Amino acid sequence: MTNFAYVKMEDGIDDMFNFQTFPNSMLCLFQITTSAGWDGLLSPILNTGPPYCNPNITGTIGECGKPALGIIYFVSYIIVSFLIVVNMYIAVILENFNAATEESTEPLGEDDFDIFYEIWEKFDPEATQFITFSALSDFADALAEPLRVPKPNKVELIAMDLPMVSGDRIHCLDILFAFTKRVLGDSGEMDTLKVQMEEKFMAANPSKKSYEPISTTLRHRQEEASATVIQRAYRSHLLLRSVKQASYLYHHRTCSGDTLGGAAPEQEGLIAAMMGENYGGSPDKSETLSSASFPPSYDSATRTSSGNLMVENGEITGNQQSPDIK
Repeated sequence: MTNFAYVKMEDGIDDMFNFQTFPNSMLCLFQITTSAGWDGLLSPILNTGPPYCNPNITGTIGECGKPALGIIYFVSYIIVSFLIVVNMYIAVILENFNAATEESTEPLGEDDFDIFYEIWEKFDPEATQFITFSALSDFADALAEPLRVPKPNKVELIAMDLPMVSGDRIHCLDILFAFTKRVLGDSGEMDTLKVQMEEKFMAANPSKKSYEPISTTLRHRQEEASATVIQRAYRSHLLLRSVKQASYLYHHRTCSGDTLGGAAPEQEGLIAAMMGENYGGSPDKSETLSSASFPPSYDSATRTSSGNLMVENGEITGNQQSPDIK
């Protein structure tokens, strides 16, 4: 203001951009800092005499500038301000780079959890906070890395031993905790992160539903495997009993009474009823059967006049014979 206040108003110096007042001077300095139009402010200061300026226009002060002082001031100010601005840019760039580096080193971030909830909404559109065990495999495969568990993943999901409620349903938080533990492992940060995730979930879902787990995915799989083993063993047992009963009935029809030995293995029950339908009723050696109960599937069968049959030593006899029933 002392040295450049009364220079001639031309080029960049006008009634707004000048050094006559403190606000106008700061406005000029701000313009110089941006490196925009600083030469227009310096040009009037380089005027030293006529015809460019009148040194006696206002008495002893005049409107001429001081070129040496103006050049030194402007050049030094531009260099200092340029260094400051460049350092600010560098500081901002380094800060962003450090923040990006820290985020890249962390295996999980807020974006990963947000993606988890977005995909959860597709599998739980009614916001029940539960999905069925049958949908867990597709859900795990639909997630983004690093929480994603690609298919085939049923064995790995069962090994996570997730709590299950009635209806084979699994809660959202239990799945999120298990998948997060799979990524982070048993680290010290897991407990802190678990608390943070639960607080965030409660903030987003204030009406968290209480539930009491009655089983786990591992136990559910063990129960299924046990049931399969029991069913297979029982089917084998039934098959063996059926084979024994069928063998006895076959020998009953084809062999003599001395070779049969004891009674039939199955006297009553489902197997005895089914075998009786297929092999002709009671396995007694000599028995009177009604025509209604005798199945029409034997090679030799005769109908007596009274409607009864006598079975002896594999032959069917009667008072009167009717044509064979095939």
